[in-house]
Amino acid sequence: MKRFGHRLPALMLGLLGTTLALAAAAAAKRGDDRLLGNEANPGNWASYGRSFSESHYSPLRQINDGNVSRLGLAWYYDLRPMASVYTAPLAVDGVVYFAVGYSLVHAMDAQTGKLLWQYDPKAAQASGKKLRGGWGIRGIAYADGRIFTATHDGRLIALDAKSGKLLWSALTTEPGDSRYITSPPWVFNGKVAIGHGGSDFEPVRGYVSAYDAKTGKQVWRFWSVPGNPQDGFENETMKMAAGTWRGDWWRFGGAGGAVWGAMAYDPQFNRLYFGTSNGWPWNARIRGPGGGDNLFLASIVAVDADTGRYVWHYQLNPSEVWDYDACTDIELVTLSIDGKPRPALLQASKSGFFYVVDRQTGKLISAEKFSKATWAERVDLATGRPVERPDARFNGSEPQVIFPGPVGAHSSQAMSFNPVTGLAYIPTTELGGIYADPEGDLAKWQPKPNMAINTGVARGRTPPALPPGTSSLVAWNPLTQQAAWTVPLSGIVNGATTTTAGNLVLQGQVTGELSIYAADSGRKLWSFDAQTAVIGQPITYLTHGKQYVTVIAGWRGMGSGSGVSPEWEYRLQPRRVLTFVLEGTAKLPPVQMRTSPFVDDPTFVVDPQKAATGAVVAATHCPLCHGVGLGSGGTAPDLRKSQVPLSREAITAVLHGGALVPMGMPKFDEFTPEQIEGLQHFIRQKAREAIASHAQASSAAAPVQTGAPAGAGTQPK
Repeated sequence: MKRFGHRLPALMLGLLGTTLALAAAAAAKRGDDRLLGNEANPGNWASYGRSFSESHYSPLRQINDGNVSRLGLAWYYDLRPMASVYTAPLAVDGVVYFAVGYSLVHAMDAQTGKLLWQYDPKAAQASGKKLRGGWGIRGIAYADGRIFTATHDGRLIALDAKSGKLLWSALTTEPGDSRYITSPPWVFNGKVAIGHGGSDFEPVRGYVSAYDAKTGKQVWRFWSVPGNPQDGFENETMKMAAGTWRGDWWRFGGAGGAVWGAMAYDPQFNRLYFGTSNGWPWNARIRGPGGGDNLFLASIVAVDADTGRYVWHYQLNPSEVWDYDACTDIELVTLSIDGKPRPALLQASKSGFFYVVDRQTGKLISAEKFSKATWAERVDLATGRPVERPDARFNGSEPQVIFPGPVGAHSSQAMSFNPVTGLAYIPTTELGGIYADPEGDLAKWQPKPNMAINTGVARGRTPPALPPGTSSLVAWNPLTQQAAWTVPLSGIVNGATTTTAGNLVLQGQVTGELSIYAADSGRKLWSFDAQTAVIGQPITYLTHGKQYVTVIAGWRGMGSGSGVSPEWEYRLQPRRVLTFVLEGTAKLPPVQMRTSPFVDDPTFVVDPQKAATGAVVAATHCPLCHGVGLGSGGTAPDLRKSQVPLSREAITAVLHGGALVPMGMPKFDEFTPEQIEGLQHFIRQKAREAIASHAQASSAAAPVQTGAPAGAGTQPK
């Protein structure tokens, strides 16, 4: 028996779930948009989650479990190499819109794949040092003939949907700060809202801002954490939040709480919901010594959509220390509880718990583990607080493995919810992290200069062994808080999910497969070899009377790699738009090459001391993109296979001159000649180690699943 607000027999919960599913199925047949939350044209996909419910659900059923075997490729469009194509497209009135990389926006004919227009905001060139953290854009929005996109350097942009002409641009961040944007905007009531990332890298205060959709004028801003009390508080909400912090939490300049992920607008209550990130630094005993919940870190916050005024919050992880932020997607549903409809929101958290929260009050309805989570026993339904295990906060302990790690049990890859089956479909990871306090007096801790992520968590000690990472697609019943079915997958992280009224669940995989499953049973119905990893969000829509499916394929990895071998290479992997239709007959070209050789210069003599200098530089600056130990997972070129480090002039032109900034490679003009030389020696050292290792292997290695130390393989924020 699961506790669900009240102690109800499991049989009654099952009946309630069946009732909901039957009601939703009937609603789907009669087109009841209110129950399904499909306030938009069901043939369009105009926002990140398709409709205000943000459920990544389509009521279309032309493609269904009975005919999906006839699905074929309609057209494809190859994109140039870039840092990331991990993004969600839109489809409105026969046009597919999407942004890839640093917000390079495309408009294409949905039926033919013809490029209609393209807009480049030159975000990489404008980002400066912000390129050192963060990733490309993950989605855009459409409303009233306008396309809205944010940029890495912090702008919010409106474009004319027909021509791609710039209508307005507003800087949403502060000049010179470390805030950047990777998330899509959210449009509602003539406004467009956007958050930001960046609080893993430097101390900044998180916020959400809303702008007039026609003019770009700022309407309101909600700060997610309080600032220095001596500066005064923006409002009573920040004063209240400050009472949950201890010590001089502002001493570094900010305390985190960035809103880098999903939001949801609720027309029933005219509210905007958003999740906030972890604090800066991660370690709560450093940022706020003396305890306290540290509001509004790791929280779901509800504000009035017109004014941005605080309504309620639910904090998933008080005084958070593990990078379990609350920025995963928020999906709005109506559940039948005690025979009455109850407005709720769903979130499958990074922490491994699936939360069902009352949208009206912010009170917790239920929370159970959907993945391995060793940091807490359960969530107390009376208080809404997690019941943590005694050693979960690693107080002065030796390094220990805690599940999940900073990658999270579920992160930025969207889940989906199908009102017909009553199930949520979660791309799930099971991977631990290594946590320990840094050595020395925590009160004297200082951020390490140029550290890629200033976690306040120890590095350098001998860590325990991490169990291999795994992944799966989990179909979760929010009413019973149990898995209906699970499909084990390869690798550590797989793609976002989409579900439809045709009893389908669509998901891309790191192996290069786009798969479709039966939503009610998990039975695999169809697959397609995309020749590259598929991590982005599939969408489905109508044009010219036919239902299409579009997904953007390409791998944007993590510092720890994909968990499959061989890794996808930055230069070799295709990045492409794939569109499918029943009876589609298009074909992809044959794969030319999956891997390339390591390069070397036999005349180059490695100096171990210089290589040691380069190892320090690489460890503090390079892991997020070029991988731990330079073992790139496809996010950036594998430097062991690059010709650039062979030439002092070439590598200096990149690091000091910014020769590759338009491609997303930032400048490091503070590097000394000795550091650059050290990098050359370290790269040659690692390349020769790889060459020797491959020479000893008599056959291709089996797929390897790896763990990542805290901070080494965080998800895109």
